[in-house]
Amino acid sequence: MDLYRAHVLVCGGTGCTSSGSHQLIERFEQQLKEKGLEKEVKVVRTGCFGLCEAGPVVIIYPEGTFYSRVKVEDVDEIVSEHLLKGRKVQHLVYVDHVTHESTVTKSLDEIGFYKQQKRIALKNCGVIDPENIDEYIAFDGYKALAKALTEMTREQVIQEVLDSGLRGRGGGGFPTGLKWKFGYNSPADQKYIACNADEGDPGAFMDRSLLEGDPHAVIEAMAIGGYAIGASEGYIYVRAEYPIAVKRLQVAIGQAREYGLLGKNIFGTDFNFDLHIRLGAGAFVCGEETALMNSIEGKRGEPRPRPPFPAVKGLFGKPTVLNNVETYANIPQIILKGAKWYASIGTERSKGTKVFALGGKINNTGLVEIPMGTPLRTIIYDIGGGIPNGKKFKAVQTGGPSGGCIPAEHLDIPIEYDTLIEIGSMMGSGGMIVMDDTTCMVDIAKFFLEFTVDESCGKCTPCRVGTRRLLELLTKITDGKGTLEDIDRMEELCYYLKENSLCALGQTAPNPVLSTLKYFRDEYIAHVTEHRCPAGVCKALTNYHIEADKCRGCTLCARNCPVGAITGTVKQPHVIDTSKCIKCGACMEKCKFGAISKG
Repeated sequence: MDLYRAHVLVCGGTGCTSSGSHQLIERFEQQLKEKGLEKEVKVVRTGCFGLCEAGPVVIIYPEGTFYSRVKVEDVDEIVSEHLLKGRKVQHLVYVDHVTHESTVTKSLDEIGFYKQQKRIALKNCGVIDPENIDEYIAFDGYKALAKALTEMTREQVIQEVLDSGLRGRGGGGFPTGLKWKFGYNSPADQKYIACNADEGDPGAFMDRSLLEGDPHAVIEAMAIGGYAIGASEGYIYVRAEYPIAVKRLQVAIGQAREYGLLGKNIFGTDFNFDLHIRLGAGAFVCGEETALMNSIEGKRGEPRPRPPFPAVKGLFGKPTVLNNVETYANIPQIILKGAKWYASIGTERSKGTKVFALGGKINNTGLVEIPMGTPLRTIIYDIGGGIPNGKKFKAVQTGGPSGGCIPAEHLDIPIEYDTLIEIGSMMGSGGMIVMDDTTCMVDIAKFFLEFTVDESCGKCTPCRVGTRRLLELLTKITDGKGTLEDIDRMEELCYYLKENSLCALGQTAPNPVLSTLKYFRDEYIAHVTEHRCPAGVCKALTNYHIEADKCRGCTLCARNCPVGAITGTVKQPHVIDTSKCIKCGACMEKCKFGAISKG
């Protein structure tokens, strides 16, 4: 085995790859060769480090130096200064958003973004090369599978998962062990285990990052699940829009077969298990388990009536257990370290950790994994670094189109399944979109309804027609044509949809509307009665004004107005003709004196 004095870890997640991290790797390898360091320093392409906002990210070990926003032209300096002379390149070192301190003297674990996290599902992401099975094995990979097959009965494996308190991380929060027990108790000549990697929520990228950074964890967990329920085949249903995840899954499955960890007589036992990949075509509804199974079978991706549930009659009419990527990522650690260890993390009703994709109006955009019960405030301010540009926090959307908006008054609420449902939101798969005071909550509800309308499969009338009618009412309100009766009608329609839709897509589609009505009804009323958008977002209800006392008469706004709606002479206050104004915002963008406002 080759020994190296330093390792250069370069993020190979989708975000950093799109910012050119693959070019960084090529440049590092070229420069190391030129300097004669190729046998002393190894360059490793990893999965996502989590702090996407700082990408492309490069971390150098053994020091753990964290370089952020690295460009190709920076590589030469890092190689010549840090790797050759041992001097850290200070101007490239990550600066903490909360403390505003450089992390030159700090390791990765001491950075504010990571300090309050507990990484279980993400433990190998950003640490190992996901395309090298030996690195996964070096970090106790496939040890849990060996333990399950050689030391535990199927019943013991299921009981361990039950005792851990692990609940499904895909949205509903159903107890994982109970689902496995149902699958185990369903007699059949053939059973299947499946993985939902069809992550379709706007702003969600947890499962993608897990597959890109640690594909073997999912493979190992599915093999354990297959053993537990008596399945010999498994299917991973992954979005075709995730090419890096698909490629790394294919590589990982090939390596596992080569090492005898998939296939016949695994670990010398009589257990046979193999995995297949199926690509999804980007339909959000295929995140629903029965629609997903229809799609795997080559049928139209639309839900089936339940019962029978998939654990009794699923793929190809056989008992099938389906969990999502993050759920599986926890399984090897539960088997290795025990249910008691896992259950000690989190709260009474929600055990373990949860991965969130933190996005929107937040300084530290990225992936976070926190113990259940962590207050929302900790995530937003301590880990997320607060709201950019000194803006005020307004709300956070959890659960994507199926979730709701949580206002500032609930910032100290603990993040757990039941608590979120109590306040009108839900965990969902783990998307967390932060909004500041420039966000219109009516417009946000409309955005998610537009998404749901597009993604409805159309099988049931409540969802097919109801979501469209709901969107029409929201559009009417944002266009300034709504009435108070429309708000009442909309609320009534929401409850009808929840009670009568066939699957969870339609049942949860009204959640963004209901939660914004509950916490931000005043904004709806302002749109309807005052014909005003308080946030200045809805174009039909927004007008631009020039404040005479601030205007210097520089004429810059008039010169940049595409329709000639601004008049005035040099060094005199200008005026906007609202009848001509197309509300493009060009004047506000160009004004150097803050004289133009909208409202």
